[in-house]
Amino acid sequence: MKVYLDSIGCRLNQSEIEKFAGQFRQAGHVIVDSAGEADVVVVNTCTVTSQAASDSRQKIRQAARAGDAEIVVTGCWSTLEPQAASMLPGVRRVVANPQKDALVSAVLNLPEAVFDLEPLAREPLPGLHMRTRAFLKVQDGCDNHCTFCITRIARGEGRSTPIQQIVAEVIAAQQGGVNEVVLSGVHLGSWGSDFDRPLHLSHLISAILKETDIPRLRLSSLEPWDLDETFFSLWENSRLCRHLHLPLQSGSAATLHRMARKTTPESFASLVQQARTVSVDMAITTDLIAGFPGETEAEFAESLHFVEQMEFAGGHVFTFSERPGTAAARLAGSVAHKVRKQRGAMLRDVLAHSTHQFQKRQLGCEVTVLWEATDSVGPQGWRLHGLTDHYLKVTAFAPRRLWNQFSRVQLIDLSDDGLLGILAGDGA
Repeated sequence: MKVYLDSIGCRLNQSEIEKFAGQFRQAGHVIVDSAGEADVVVVNTCTVTSQAASDSRQKIRQAARAGDAEIVVTGCWSTLEPQAASMLPGVRRVVANPQKDALVSAVLNLPEAVFDLEPLAREPLPGLHMRTRAFLKVQDGCDNHCTFCITRIARGEGRSTPIQQIVAEVIAAQQGGVNEVVLSGVHLGSWGSDFDRPLHLSHLISAILKETDIPRLRLSSLEPWDLDETFFSLWENSRLCRHLHLPLQSGSAATLHRMARKTTPESFASLVQQARTVSVDMAITTDLIAGFPGETEAEFAESLHFVEQMEFAGGHVFTFSERPGTAAARLAGSVAHKVRKQRGAMLRDVLAHSTHQFQKRQLGCEVTVLWEATDSVGPQGWRLHGLTDHYLKVTAFAPRRLWNQFSRVQLIDLSDDGLLGILAGDGA
């Protein structure tokens, strides 16, 4: 049987379809790179914003138009709106998040125990979701109560994967040729807190670095209140990527209070300073929400100024979207949609400037790049696209294809999509 896997949204969704792929392959099936080739299509949906929910529905409709495959829908949007998902064309099965881990066994009518064996060596997904990096889900769910968040409702309570299971998955990924593993979760920083004998995320990171020789270990989004200054001692190991994604959401203390965020601008700034003390080149990226209910002009100005001060290496700006079932959807002081968009544009401009400045500071440096994509460009050879450990996009040219290989690269210029470089030596 031929299976096509598609995903919308976060790295956690990406990690889940990678796991589905491994299980389908373990059962003897083939992963293909388009819905038109497939007998079964699995779409992992998202509902973090109204646009993400709309994109999820569009993905399902596109799969239905592409062929006659049986469509299986899972993920956050379909968990919250299963009836709407089941009514879309081609959908034969809706699997809610609590049953997601058993999705493949349910589709194939096999006992779950079939997949409790040692994980297979990983193979990259074909097509648009092809990655040299492996996204591993080590934690799911969340026990926070941020007033804007629908994901907590869709994903349920926080729960962590045991260390040895994660280490085994890292080893399996590396056996499949992976050179970088990304640890993912809804509330990654809470990993281990639900165990009978609670652990901290630092214990997991230390175990992976000690028990495997994966060349790069990257962390996905971390809530700032889960970290302290001792956490940063982990970066003494150069295999841990110099990149932290710390969602701020707002630089105004009053707005953060209404969001029920467990941080303040002052504590966030202190955390960023601690990170940069470990490495002056630590890339700090973030998430921001524009037009949260009750956000006055003064609060927005305070937030904008704080974002400027932080000098982020990049980030995402979300125009506030009322999600039914969240506390924020019931808050007074709704901000006009036009104003939300204006504020979002201003935040994006500030982030674009700070990203540009961070990239400029790297010019002239020699860095290690892991090549994730390559294009043949005729006489020039190959155009390579990859990432530094601090998550900078780099493009360079080489006489041979270097996909999923490391190269030392001299950064020489800026491009519309990141940085341009030249291979140092032979690029090995």
